[in-house]
Amino acid sequence: MRQLKTLGIVVLMVCSFFSTNHTLAQSGNSFKHLSKKEQSIIAIASITGMGHLSELKTKLHAGLDAGLTINEIKEVMVHLYAYCGFPRSIRGLQTFMEVLGEREAKGITDEQGDEASPVNDERSKYERGKENLEELIGKPLPDTQKGYAAFAPVIEVFLKEHLFADIFERDVLTFSERELVTISVLSSIGGVEPMLNSHLTICLNLGVNPAQLNEFVEVIKTTAGEKSASDAQAVLNEVLENR
Repeated sequence: MRQLKTLGIVVLMVCSFFSTNHTLAQSGNSFKHLSKKEQSIIAIASITGMGHLSELKTKLHAGLDAGLTINEIKEVMVHLYAYCGFPRSIRGLQTFMEVLGEREAKGITDEQGDEASPVNDERSKYERGKENLEELIGKPLPDTQKGYAAFAPVIEVFLKEHLFADIFERDVLTFSERELVTISVLSSIGGVEPMLNSHLTICLNLGVNPAQLNEFVEVIKTTAGEKSASDAQAVLNEVLENR
């Protein structure tokens, strides 16, 4: 009887082992188009935007382990403030400082990474930002403003000079990586579907392919939940249908 009981326990342990490893294998193989670094950028941006700091710690550790440099993650946090505000961005940076302190205490040395290159361009920030935005959208911008830009012209100036010049010109992240940050936070905070539509289109213009964007939605499901992922998928489907 004791032998049968012991055998039953062994069988359960073996089954559990293979089941767990099968799940891990499926998880590891489920993302075939996004790199681990890209997945981490998406997760970090999403969770920082929502302010879930305890979860953020785990994602920051994973991002560093996936090969993101300290400066790349800092740049993700800096970029985020343009979309979810200084409070979320600063809390993200403070959490990152804690994570780096924990890793240093364990003897882990993470790569600092490159600093942003100096900008040697004598044109106005407005002109440089306009050129960057035209590269992002893949076409020239009209000379006449309309919509919110005509209604409140100053915000259009701020967008060109600060977001698309000051921030996008910082080459710590590529334009594609910055757009992954952007669509991640927009998907997670919700209620900004027109902006998400525009930035998903920009992702495609920059060479991010539909398979990668579908995997992006899968990452959002794990960070922001089913509804946010479903809403993002609906916007993505619309963008792809209209290409």
